[in-house]
Amino acid sequence: MRLTRAESKAANKRALIDAAREVVGKEGSQAKLEDIAELAGLTTGAVYSLFGGKNDLMIAMVDDYTGPLDLRPIEALGPGLPLEEVVAEVARQFRRMSADPGAAGMLLFETRVLDLVLNDPELLGKLNASVRSTEVDLAALFTGREYGGAPVTGEQAVRLARALKALLSGLGQSVVLGVHDGSEEFFVDVARSLVTPGVLGPA
Repeated sequence: MRLTRAESKAANKRALIDAAREVVGKEGSQAKLEDIAELAGLTTGAVYSLFGGKNDLMIAMVDDYTGPLDLRPIEALGPGLPLEEVVAEVARQFRRMSADPGAAGMLLFETRVLDLVLNDPELLGKLNASVRSTEVDLAALFTGREYGGAPVTGEQAVRLARALKALLSGLGQSVVLGVHDGSEEFFVDVARSLVTPGVLGPA
């Protein structure tokens, strides 16, 4: 079936973003536009036509990246699960993600992206927005759940999500790098230790 013009444009954009992720994952800030276009099966002219240039493609790539954590299984747990149990399930997800065979490649990509964005304020802003968006999605899992006899507020949930993501990301990187094996039980215990009034802050 022949694609419409809009469908073809969307497919080419997707191909270029995916190709950019792969090339940037290998080359970092040295990634060449020609290599990205070739991998996508397109020309450099297509990049300018669809994105306006390499930098705008890089912005689209960073904006598209949400990280490898899949929250859907946790969202399916339902609203009645206690806060500590939801936090524990997030920790389990991080542990499984860290043990995945593709985790090393994902860590390399994230490192290359940092190399790319640290010298570009616009790209850095996009990456920061992507990180904050992930924190908001994670916080949505915590908001309204009972802790200490009261529902967790949105602000408390964001504080917990930020601390939890930072902690588990660090533990996960240690697993990927082989620093320690970090059992699932350890991930869960450490994650639960963050569910405190000091981390959550005032209601």
